[in-house]
Amino acid sequence: MIDLRTDTLTQPTPGMRRAIAEAVVGDEQKREDPTVIALEERGAELLGHEEAVFLPTATMANQIALRVLSEPGDEVVGDGLAHIFRYELGGPAVHSGLVLKALETPDGRFTPAQVRAAVNPPGDMHMAPTRVLCVENTHNGGGGRVWMLEQVRAVAAEGRRHGLVLHLDGARLLNAVVASGTPAAAYGREFDTATLCLSKGLGCPLGALVAGSRERMAKARRLKHLFGGAMRQAGMVAAAGLYALDHHVERLADDHANARRLAEGLVDAGLPVDLAQVETNFVQLDAGALGLDADDAIGRLRAQGVLLSFAARDGVLRAVTHLDVSVDDVDEAIELIPRALSGAAPTADLAADAPTPF
Repeated sequence: MIDLRTDTLTQPTPGMRRAIAEAVVGDEQKREDPTVIALEERGAELLGHEEAVFLPTATMANQIALRVLSEPGDEVVGDGLAHIFRYELGGPAVHSGLVLKALETPDGRFTPAQVRAAVNPPGDMHMAPTRVLCVENTHNGGGGRVWMLEQVRAVAAEGRRHGLVLHLDGARLLNAVVASGTPAAAYGREFDTATLCLSKGLGCPLGALVAGSRERMAKARRLKHLFGGAMRQAGMVAAAGLYALDHHVERLADDHANARRLAEGLVDAGLPVDLAQVETNFVQLDAGALGLDADDAIGRLRAQGVLLSFAARDGVLRAVTHLDVSVDDVDEAIELIPRALSGAAPTADLAADAPTPF
């Protein structure tokens, strides 16, 4: 089975497993784990901030960042298909008492004009004060699209003009770094807080970082305990993060090349894939344009030995390449996917095999 559902499926490599096994550990809650401390220092420098905090998940990292930046009743602005808006179970409301204002975009990248129009009149006692502006880079719901640095700077400057604080959901930030050639710190410094997920394209079994000023990260450490994210001998998983930063960043270019290879092969086979949308490791396939229900298409694909997942937009499927997907896998998928979607392949019930696209 060729599994292209998501890059969270990656398995630790043999080298990463050795790093985990050999990690020097201590009590992370007491700040006595040297491997966790090393990862946090490395992450802070990478993201262009004073300090970083190691956490179990990127969702927790996003939620802690929002809590640090806001007060209950504040409003958060971002793309409506962003992870914080769509896939974090109402966390901003539950954990921080925040209101969400969703912007509509074709690919997850909004404009300064949209930011300006979204800001509620300051001092209006009948409206939530617009406080936080969120950018997701790369943008999952937009199909792995990259915010270029000039785009980030433009919306950040507009946000600052209105007194907003800025958060970067950088779950796949290093994909954007590799695709654009922009250092992660150049992105990160445009924001008050920034997160990075270690368990997607970087291949770690779990873990994430949130970064910001020392003052904000002191509060984040308290929230880490409050949210249930404090750990003990966490150096075992932090070691995987350090290994990934040393060995799995530049190779993200291979995932991007494999996605492009897959997309071009599907286009050559006559399938509805927009090559202009393939900027990193996502390929979107419009099953609706083939007259197929997305569930039916997923079932047909599974019957042929390929797993895809639902994209954020109705009727669209996605394939996501990662370090466990080889060129041979891609070439086989190029043969199998058209066969599944254009022929009379039997339909399998795959609703449980096509998870929400994280």
